[in-house]
Amino acid sequence: MNEFPKRLRRLRERGHIKRYILSERCGLHSDAVRRYERGEAKPDFDSLIALADELDTSLDYLTGRDKYIKF
Repeated sequence: MNEFPKRLRRLRERGHIKRYILSERCGLHSDAVRRYERGEAKPDFDSLIALADELDTSLDYLTGRDKYIKF
């Protein structure tokens, strides 16, 4: 999951979403996205699904299993 922090940040910034807003929309602690982007914490499965849904991407892309964004 070493691609995850970079891809999360890239997708969040592309959508012009602040970290705390994304955390709130996904039902996470207010600084969860910041910790994920810095690699300080790893999300559980439910959090990954919420992030992928909110960012309109696949789990495979978000976690680095796929090279390309699929819409």
